[in-house]
Amino acid sequence: MQITRSGIETQKGPADWFTGDVYIDALAAPAGSSTFAAANVHFTPGAGTAWHAHPHGQTIFVTEGVGLCQREGGPIEEIHPGDRVFFEPGESHWHGATPDRFMAHIAMHQMDENGSPVSWGDHVTDEQYAAPR
Repeated sequence: MQITRSGIETQKGPADWFTGDVYIDALAAPAGSSTFAAANVHFTPGAGTAWHAHPHGQTIFVTEGVGLCQREGGPIEEIHPGDRVFFEPGESHWHGATPDRFMAHIAMHQMDENGSPVSWGDHVTDEQYAAPR
């Protein structure tokens, strides 16, 4: 058995990437020839990501609470514990907590050849967030 102790403290999600209070715990980081990264992300009620896209796509696995997600041009979808969402490579999208519930998910993605896992866009507007579901 091997136990790896975490030496990384919980990070507050930067305001450039998120609205509301979001907290990130690193789970896996690229090492050696691996480009894989994963994080446990906690969203307070009403908190969410800005629009963004991943060069190799992204999978999120909801672990607790109730969340919302949307791909550009698509409807807002409600997500629950056990739901797995895959966003296609280059697909602009956002995800976060509902207005009245916390939500946590594990986010998984790969870095591109320049070491970048994501390209960030504009913040989701209040009108976009409140759109009919």
